[in-house]
Amino acid sequence: MALSNLLFAQCVGYFLAFLCSFVVVVPLSENSNDCRGRCLLFTEGMWLSANLTAERQRFTVQEWGPPAACRFSVFAGLLSLLLAAAQAWRTLFFLCRGHEDSFFYAFLNLLISVFVVFVIFIASTIVSVGFNMWCDAVTEKGSMPNSCEELQDIDLELNLETSAFYDQFAIAQFGLWGAWLTWLGITILAFLKVYHNYRQEDLLDSLIHEKELLLGRSSSRTFLQDEKSGMI
Repeated sequence: MALSNLLFAQCVGYFLAFLCSFVVVVPLSENSNDCRGRCLLFTEGMWLSANLTAERQRFTVQEWGPPAACRFSVFAGLLSLLLAAAQAWRTLFFLCRGHEDSFFYAFLNLLISVFVVFVIFIASTIVSVGFNMWCDAVTEKGSMPNSCEELQDIDLELNLETSAFYDQFAIAQFGLWGAWLTWLGITILAFLKVYHNYRQEDLLDSLIHEKELLLGRSSSRTFLQDEKSGMI
């Protein structure tokens, strides 16, 4: 009964991780297409005046963010999406069939979960920090009359589609941190499953050992009774 509850909790966790990962991949992919391969994360720039009378007329990018930052975030989302889908199907199959993982596969699943937690945490940090740096640049650290969210409705004249950058990265941040928390819960459940399998195998070994001892005592008693019968 406890094992069935554990499998059901894992299945629910994988389903939630799949949903969070889907929320990550879609907006980040759209942003990559809108920006034509450029990455807004960690991008530095400033507002420059076109002439002496105009102020903050045009935003100029001084240095674009590293494309690897956006690519790694998309990779982390895809990794979480595919693994969550595969593990959800596998766990649901075991739950319906009443099967149980061996200690080796349970331990392997724990290692995979720990790895995904690590990757998702790095991607979440990259997106959060990189997006804050972009917003600080485009709002000049809050000195602009418009907020970062409002600036997505203004043409920044970067020859890119930036009409939804705030919504895209805000949704991606929510999805990444949600996926990280979900995978953290999955990792805890995987650890409990490994511990359960370890205790079960230890119990089976103890039962086998006790059975061997009982069989050994029974055979020795039978041998002594046969010797006594022979002497009589």
